[in-house]
Amino acid sequence: MRHFVWMLSVCLFSILPLSARNLEKISSPDRQLTVGFQVKDGIPYYDVTWHGHSILQPSRMGFQLADGQLDADFKVVDTQRRAYDDTWAEVWGEEDSVRNNYRELTVSLVQRRGIRRRMDIVFRVFNDGIGFRYVIPRQKGLGKLAVTDEKTEFAFTHDAPGWSIPANHADYFEGIYTRSLLSTKDTVVTPFTVEYEPGVFLTVHEAALTDYAKLNLTPRGTRLVATLTPWSDGTKVYADGTLTSPWRTLIFAEQPGGLITNRVMLNLNEPCRIDDTSWIEPGKYLGIWWSIHKKKHTWEMGPHHGATTAHVKRYIDFAAAHGFQGVLSEGWNPGWAQGEKVTYLKSYPDFDIEAVNRYAREKGVRWIGHMESWGQAKTIDQEMDSAFAWFHQMDMNAVKTGYVGHFMDGKELPNSQYGIRHYRRVIECAARHHIMIDNHEPAMPTGLQRTYPNLMTQEGARGQEYNAWDRMGGNPPEHTVTLPFTRGLAGPIDFTPAIFNFSEVVEGTHPHSTLAKQLGEFVVIYSPLQMAADEIENYEGQPAFTFIESCPTNWSRTVVPNGEIGKYITVCRKERGGDRWFVGSITNGDARQIELPLSFLDPSRSYRAIIYEDGPDADYETNPYAMSIRQIPVDASTVLRLNLARSGGAAIRIELAQ
Repeated sequence: MRHFVWMLSVCLFSILPLSARNLEKISSPDRQLTVGFQVKDGIPYYDVTWHGHSILQPSRMGFQLADGQLDADFKVVDTQRRAYDDTWAEVWGEEDSVRNNYRELTVSLVQRRGIRRRMDIVFRVFNDGIGFRYVIPRQKGLGKLAVTDEKTEFAFTHDAPGWSIPANHADYFEGIYTRSLLSTKDTVVTPFTVEYEPGVFLTVHEAALTDYAKLNLTPRGTRLVATLTPWSDGTKVYADGTLTSPWRTLIFAEQPGGLITNRVMLNLNEPCRIDDTSWIEPGKYLGIWWSIHKKKHTWEMGPHHGATTAHVKRYIDFAAAHGFQGVLSEGWNPGWAQGEKVTYLKSYPDFDIEAVNRYAREKGVRWIGHMESWGQAKTIDQEMDSAFAWFHQMDMNAVKTGYVGHFMDGKELPNSQYGIRHYRRVIECAARHHIMIDNHEPAMPTGLQRTYPNLMTQEGARGQEYNAWDRMGGNPPEHTVTLPFTRGLAGPIDFTPAIFNFSEVVEGTHPHSTLAKQLGEFVVIYSPLQMAADEIENYEGQPAFTFIESCPTNWSRTVVPNGEIGKYITVCRKERGGDRWFVGSITNGDARQIELPLSFLDPSRSYRAIIYEDGPDADYETNPYAMSIRQIPVDASTVLRLNLARSGGAAIRIELAQ
């Protein structure tokens, strides 16, 4: 493990001339990324240059408080610098370990007049990105704080196309990402990815959102201005005497795939707070879920109830026989039928929760319970400690939480500080009871899984369910080749891939992909808890299912050898604790040939590749099931040529030659 730190504190008044007091620069370890800081006419600004490209011109910083400005009338009173270089191990993830190497600058500011409020700004500069945050320390004359506006800007030097969804606080980020010039957009959510110049791809987001409001961005020409999700009274953030903001992040890559393997967001979160993580177990799961979305079963109890004891046991049998670690069932508890009070402390009469959990343990499988709140966050707050204790007693170790509804508790937006505080309480309570969380209708992820790795995966995206009932036709072919470069940069997605039966419920609504693309998505769309979402009947006797059976969900290395946002992507992942590689390659509505060099393989070893790919006549509209499966010898010098049909794909398992 590397660990290197140096620090330097400078009192500017004592050694610097007046003309230099407002100018500071901090560069990355490789000196290719530089952040400049200045105070001009009392207002703090920063700018960014990467590999000789001027990215941000001077961009304003600070706050508006309910009782005055905290973005003007400043002078610099101190700076501190340090360097840090360390490597930390991921409990689970896309790599075994992550290098955390940065240079840091802390600038201390004090207002010249009035009560002379102090504010610190901390910059961390990595080779492939930056983070900065505000710290308002406890100080005389400053009690309770109410932030009415954050003045942070990202003032780009020119216009450029970016991919976004609008900041519609009611849809839980379940939109289709569209490409347009950043200057033409309405307020958008982060991550916001931009193709800035040839060879310059960047994404604006945030890290370590814990007791604050979610960041959105409003264009003012080519300036993106912070727009925080408010409380119902219009205030953005409340704090008591001191405030530390999330990190505002900007990451860079020469090719879009480099954004996917960027770890700046994780590095800006605090280290793991869970001492014993042995109970945290990535894996695959099945569920009584797709059949409910297709209206074959119901969430509420009745003649077609999905979560019955017998039905769930049948899924457990299938999971045990095919190497799955869990089975999800929704609608097991009261609260789904009209007039029923939501509770997680008892099950429907036709679902014996304790018997199901005993049966699952005997089979080496864990049952996963769904805690849908219908936006009643207070119900989860009131019952989660007792419910999680009960679940742990039954040897359950995973829960799916849900918040369907426009508001939390009928009043507050989920991505306001109110919602962020609630989500954090759930994660911490779950950790105390050794429960992993799959959060649906979440806040946009910001890397909290490093600190609390029991936060396994989250929705926060337009998932597979839209392919079951969306009257607009489901997800378009380009959707899943855009998500990895946008929402995927925020963290794992519980997208629920691997649908094998494309029969329609609403006319025209079904997965707009080939079967091979569904396999490829199982690798491309990352989640440590990955659901094979179809009904188990549709997997029986399917040769393609052998890829899902063999595919792990925890990785020691991830490579993205090619990809264009919204067009195609290939992701290669090496299993943790083994020698096998798994590859997913998927495309949009255009057929294309992909050349895939296998240079990521160990050059001293020989392998065989089992390739699941679109058949010669495959087409997502006319012949989605056509697939060929072939096996060939390969090594690090091999270049595979993959033919992807329209909205098609390929999935590959590469293992050592026998």
